[in-house]
Order: sequence, then structure tokens, then C-alpha cells
Amino acid sequence: MKVLVIGSGGREHAICHTLKKSPLVTELFCAPGNAGIAEIATLVPIKVMDFDAIVDYAKTNAIDLVFVAPDDPLYGGLVNALEDNGIKAFGPRKEAAIIEGSKAFSKEFMIRHNIPTAQYKTFTNYEDAKVYLENYEDFPVVLKADGLALGKGVIIAQNKEESLKALSEMMLDKVFGGAGNTVVIEEFLTGKEMTVLAFTDGKTVKCMPASQDHKKAYDNDLGLNTGGMGAFAPTLVYTKEVETETIKYIIKPTIEGLKEEGRTFKGVIYFGLMLTSKGVKVIEYNARFGDPETQAILPLLETDFMKIVLAVVDGKLGDVEIKWSKKTGFCVVVASGGYPSNVVKGYPITIGNLSNRITLFHSGTAMKDGQLVTNGGRVICVTTVQQDIPTARQVVYEEIDKIQFTDMRYRKDIGIK
Repeated sequence: MKVLVIGSGGREHAICHTLKKSPLVTELFCAPGNAGIAEIATLVPIKVMDFDAIVDYAKTNAIDLVFVAPDDPLYGGLVNALEDNGIKAFGPRKEAAIIEGSKAFSKEFMIRHNIPTAQYKTFTNYEDAKVYLENYEDFPVVLKADGLALGKGVIIAQNKEESLKALSEMMLDKVFGGAGNTVVIEEFLTGKEMTVLAFTDGKTVKCMPASQDHKKAYDNDLGLNTGGMGAFAPTLVYTKEVETETIKYIIKPTIEGLKEEGRTFKGVIYFGLMLTSKGVKVIEYNARFGDPETQAILPLLETDFMKIVLAVVDGKLGDVEIKWSKKTGFCVVVASGGYPSNVVKGYPITIGNLSNRITLFHSGTAMKDGQLVTNGGRVICVTTVQQDIPTARQVVYEEIDKIQFTDMRYRKDIGIK
């Protein structure tokens, strides 16, 4: 089969890397891709939101399946556009991807289906939200831009002053663009965070090993929220008891609720969870593979990835047995100095002689005049698979400084907690 992957980050590199192993995949393309993906797939210079060009390319080049990986084209309806033109596509249709595309929708959905989550209020008017925060007492509080904001549209405010500043930035200064036209303000949950990704064809759900992401920019969970600075899987927090509770009260009701509402979800669904003193609660949904969780999880997959993809698309996921390695997948993101707020691109990257224990997934890289250069906030994801977290940490941190570019940085505490 000829497969086209949509996207350009570390997640897409990991997806391409895993698809490439399948004997079912004869030709692999990626739009627009990056310098790392270029080593294993043919790059197509089409932007992820140029739906007409993607559909036209798929038709003209007899692409058998398009794998839509990022959030924007999913919520924008790329899968709809492809399927409406008779092209097989992996990923949820627009009406299901709203579970990520609108925080307000997802919160209301959880309330409708009795899915445990934080208490919240939604605001479309700045003055109303301001009055609410001025009278709020139980800090810290969480402010979420309703729309898509590259994983950065969530601010945890420690006090009234911080919350009012964040609200003003979201709703008046538009730091997250139109994503901040509506803001969700919700209670701050305490506990242990974890992520569960699952394949689903709308009927059957098959979970991947639970993972743990590190969202904050700096060590000890300091700084702004990012798209993610590192991850590992499985996480020890997700015990058998926690898994049973999560499937019963969160995962099954979510998939069944979407189906009941005429929003059948087919693809990968992401559950951002918090294990609180009152049980597991949903922090957020994503309508696709997470980044960098994908880079830690997919290297553990032992089943032919393309078989799973086709089973999801064809509604036959129940017929596929999915096997995972019992080892630990672990990755650390090497980022540009100013990430997530002030990113300078175009710095030359040098990569030393890495051991075969390491796999590099490129995120923000490009080739310029034959030189590998930085081309984004998160630049490269350094990944390994080892027996346990301590061994994986040791391997990655022994190798990571073989990557060098101006102002590069990374968190040194991934996997410690």
C-alpha cells in the first residue's frame, strides 16, 4: 500500500518509523515532514491545512491510505474531505474530533455522560469571567483556551493576580489567537497525572501502555506549559485497579457517548487523566496520538502497525490482537532555548556518534544548504527502549549531549517522579 502521513513533528516521525516496518507498506510519503522523516519517506511540500491539495495529491498519486496525525486538520475536517472523495483515512472525522477541538464541548460532554472531571465554568465574555475570578477563593485555578493551541493553551494560576493576567492574555491580547475567544475556568485537581492512548474503531477499544508526559518547560515542573518535554511508558501509577476504574467510568462511556451523539470516533483517542483522592478524573481529551508520548509508546509495539491502522479504518479492530513489549519506552525532548514563547530557528545542528541504544525522532528540523538546522521549538526527541525507567534515563542522558546547537536545552528530570 501507498501511505501518506500528514504532519511534520516528532510524533509523525515515530508514526512513519513504525509504519515503515510493515510489509504492507510499499511506499511511504509525508506532508510536509521534516529532515528526519526525509530519510525514510518521500516528503510532499503541502501544508497540513491545505485540504484541496492533499486530496488532489492522494488522488493523483493513487495513495491507498492517508494517516492524519495533527489536531488542526482533524478538527478542520480533513478526514471528512478525504473520505468524501473515496480516499481511506485514519483519524476521527470532524464531528468526533470536536472532543479535542473545543474544551467547552468536551466538558459539557463529560457532564452529560457522567464522566468524572473537574468542576468548571465556561465564559465567552471577558467581564463575566473577570468578575468570577475576582470572587474566586480556592486557588490555584486552571484557565483553558477553548480551541486548539498546540498543547500550550492551559495556564495554572496560583493566585488572583496571576489568574486575571492569564485571562486578559487569553481573551483580550489573544495570545492563543481565536482559541481564547471562549475560556474554560476549572478547579485545580491534585494527584498523579497519566495518559492513556487507545485505538478505537467506534465499537472496540484497545488501550496502549499508559504513559506519563512532562508538560512544563523546565525541571521540577517549572515554567510555562509546552507541548511536552519528555515521556515514558508504561507509568507505574496505572495499576490494574486504576485501569479497571478508568475503562469502566471513563473510556467506555466516552466511546459509547460519542457514538450515541452521532459522533462515532475512529482513530486514536487520548485520555489525559488525574488519579485524585476521589478516583480517576479526566483532565482533557485529544483526538489523536500525543506528542511526545507517541515517541515513547510506539517503539514498544510488536504487532504490525499497518494491520492495526487498517482494522480501525475498516471497523474490524476486534479481530486484531495487539502485542506490546514489557520493556520501558523513554524519550527526552531537546528544545530551542526560548521554547515555548520565543523560538529562534535556523541554528546548525551537529549530531555525534550515537550508540545503537538510541533512536532520534526529529520534531523541528530542516535541511538548509546541505546542513541540518533547527526549525521549531521542540527540535529532536531522544528515545530508547530499556528494561526499566532508571536504565532508560541513564542511557538517554549519557547520549543526549552528542546533539549540539546554539541555546539548546532539555529537562534533566524526566522519569524521576
